[in-house]
Amino acid sequence: MTDLIGLALDVASGTGDFALELTELPQVTKVICLDFTPEMLHLASAKAHQAGVAHRTQQVAGDAHALPFPDNHFICATAGFGIRNFVDVPVALAEMARVVRPGGRVVVLEIVRMKRSGPIGLLFPFYFRYATQWLGAALAGDREAYTYLPESVQGFLSASEMTLVMKNARLSNITHKTLALGSIAIHIGEVKS
Repeated sequence: MTDLIGLALDVASGTGDFALELTELPQVTKVICLDFTPEMLHLASAKAHQAGVAHRTQQVAGDAHALPFPDNHFICATAGFGIRNFVDVPVALAEMARVVRPGGRVVVLEIVRMKRSGPIGLLFPFYFRYATQWLGAALAGDREAYTYLPESVQGFLSASEMTLVMKNARLSNITHKTLALGSIAIHIGEVKS
């Protein structure tokens, strides 16, 4: 995490799962959950009440491309499985970096486009496209939502491209780790002093 103490920002917070995790960190005094969809924020608020941490969260409707916060306001900013849906990823990442204090971190967890090399890299996109739709239909009763997921990933960045976008957003000491055969990446960048 970071040695800083203060507010954390969870961008594209959705139902607030990542925000709940952030409330458990001792450095975080409060988590601001930002989402474009007010209905999602209502769900996040209910989840925070149920977990007994409503006093440590605040829900704010807003656009990740024009964050309604001053510069250097947060100790960290996170985005989990939401940045892939942004209209302009470089602008949103630059905004996240802008509102984080020097020495703070920007953390992105996202499904990324895999390299198409080796047997796994060649077979995984086929599996992801068709098995995801079938499982979505069978388990969630919603084939259409699970058709969108693989299509959005194919048009998104690879892990190495995300690293470059973060560098261009004036973040430094960028690291990334891939999970799930390289289909998911966690990127961490530090805001320059």
